[in-house]
Amino acid sequence: MDTAALLTLQNAQTTSGTAAQQALASQMKNGKSNAKLGLDFESMCLSNLLKPMFEGLSTDGPFGGGEGEAAMRSFFIDAIGKQMAQHGGIGISDMMQKQLLKLQGAH
Repeated sequence: MDTAALLTLQNAQTTSGTAAQQALASQMKNGKSNAKLGLDFESMCLSNLLKPMFEGLSTDGPFGGGEGEAAMRSFFIDAIGKQMAQHGGIGISDMMQKQLLKLQGAH
């Protein structure tokens, strides 16, 4: 890899990291607490883990919801993930909150 490509890659990584930090800082300035940010992140992670469980299910049959059920499935999965996170989750929220406190102490 030549020097120009390496510098471009390094700049892109720095910019994306800085953009993520700026987005996090703006959310914290807008009043979102570390607990809320951690809970939102864990609920998103749990939803993404649950999606493959529902991919192969058919929505036809006598009690199937058809296209409506297929369209609303992502909302249902997000609701399940949110409920799981609110009732203890798997510990992602706690780890996220600790990291946020570290980041806040660094600035």
